[in-house]
Amino acid sequence: MPQYDLIIRNGTIVDGTGRPRFKGDVAVRDGLIAAVGTVHGDAAEEIDASGCVVAPGWVDIHTHYDGQATWDAEMAPSSWHGVTTVVMGNCGVGFAPAAPDRHDWLIGLMEGVEDIPGTALAEGMKWDWETFPEYLDALERLPRSVDVATHVPHGAVRAYVLGDRERPGAVPTDEDMDRMAAIVEEGVRAGALGFSTSRTVIHKSVDGELVPGTTATAEELIRIGRAMGRVGHGVFEIASDMKREWDEFGWMGAISRETGLPVTFAALQSIAKELPLSEQIAEMERQNAQGANIVAQIALRGNGIVMAWRGTVHPFRFRPSYIAIADLPWDEQLARLKDPAFREKLLAEANVYPESDIIHLFRMIAEGWFNQYQMDDDFDYEPQAEASIAARAAARGVTPDAYAYDLMMEQDGTGFIYLPILNYADGNLDFLEALQARDDCVNSLSDGGAHCGTICDAASPTFMLQHWVRDRKRAKDRQEGRLTLEHAVKRQCHDTARLYGLDDRGVLAPGYMADINVIDFDNLKLLRPWLDFDLPAGGKRLLQKAEGYDATIKSGVVTFRKGAWTGATPGGLVRGPQRVEALEAAE
Repeated sequence: MPQYDLIIRNGTIVDGTGRPRFKGDVAVRDGLIAAVGTVHGDAAEEIDASGCVVAPGWVDIHTHYDGQATWDAEMAPSSWHGVTTVVMGNCGVGFAPAAPDRHDWLIGLMEGVEDIPGTALAEGMKWDWETFPEYLDALERLPRSVDVATHVPHGAVRAYVLGDRERPGAVPTDEDMDRMAAIVEEGVRAGALGFSTSRTVIHKSVDGELVPGTTATAEELIRIGRAMGRVGHGVFEIASDMKREWDEFGWMGAISRETGLPVTFAALQSIAKELPLSEQIAEMERQNAQGANIVAQIALRGNGIVMAWRGTVHPFRFRPSYIAIADLPWDEQLARLKDPAFREKLLAEANVYPESDIIHLFRMIAEGWFNQYQMDDDFDYEPQAEASIAARAAARGVTPDAYAYDLMMEQDGTGFIYLPILNYADGNLDFLEALQARDDCVNSLSDGGAHCGTICDAASPTFMLQHWVRDRKRAKDRQEGRLTLEHAVKRQCHDTARLYGLDDRGVLAPGYMADINVIDFDNLKLLRPWLDFDLPAGGKRLLQKAEGYDATIKSGVVTFRKGAWTGATPGGLVRGPQRVEALEAAE
């Protein structure tokens, strides 16, 4: 009988702890890592990792697979990028608890906030749950290529308790707040890794209403935090505009100090946030110095929009001629767009914007030519000014809108334009260099499974290795402006796992879960994104693959080879913190 189930031989091991890489082997038995170093003996299967990096599977703590996880075993696109564990239920949106008469409302909330087609959610989900524990049971019934874990989402909790009273500005009674706290406590005891909420005007339902958490009082949020404190574990996650009068860091610090639990927030350069990012970090430091445990979630690149004719938005979305054809079948739209007379008419028109409190965002989409960039096949996600639509149009001697129109018509109307709305105020990512070195910041905000028609940041782990470690053009030399491979790997497996109490993964050492990536690092490459229509009911989503993942292994089983899914589904549901088994086995 073979001594091991799997041996990965001759690789460059980057073990997730941050210590220097070393040559060696990794042996796997019964879903756990059995040996690391020079491994003797044989195995049922061996992988030759010569010339490759062997690293832990990535742990992505900010995704929105809440619906997709109930029907999809592959869990793309995150699973295509070496992710072996996802945490969903972020930003206060999700599908449990769910009263039978609130299904459509919850779908509308998710569709509006996260740009996931409502028709796909309506067709894909069976709704064989009502309470949050029942939702976890439903998730547990479907095997997957990755492990999934989730928060209890504030929007669903409020809708369940308030029912038809849930409107922007709704004020819950003491009894309402007690019921909400009890639901969160029940969910965390059943296996949720925490609670999430959203307090930003950017997040609205498909009907344009603010999400429930936006107007919640500090008292409501503190009561919910105390409910997790009674359980003894859980992460309190929040996306917020950080309005000064809300004193978000004050109550976040109070919750953390009282309960001993971490509070984590989306830390971004954003036009919607009253506190600049530097002030957010300073406020976090001040609270942590007083005994709190607040952690900033940072993105790895400019958070923005990939715009295309068939995407959710594009620069001509507000011109009358396009509005007139927007609902036509694509083949009819394409025929009109190819018509020179239609093009000339549209380019001569002014934008007609709807009344909205985010009109500034609409103007960036339709007129922000200096901050929009052509997505070439080898696109640099830290583009410089000369790569902007404005600069390229000027060099060609045409107007920016004419250049953008023709760009999107490339490859039969499938051209893309990149618009970084957040995290690109300086026209570079230099500000992230210091943040990625901090222990109170964690790499996050991929939004895997969400923003289907606008974003594909589920590729963030691949981007980090390709851009921040190997290829960053803004770097002055190999030591300044780039990250070491060891640090980058630690950031997206060990550090993310530890924040959520998943201490059994993210490290290549005996006793830890055998979640492993074998990466041809020298040839790692993000490929051109594309729009697919493969969600239930033909729903669209923006997808992106990569070259360079020779193998991804989940719980000792090879799930992907050369980027292709093997069909294996060793992943399941993570219920609560995972500590004892791994630590005991590693002793």
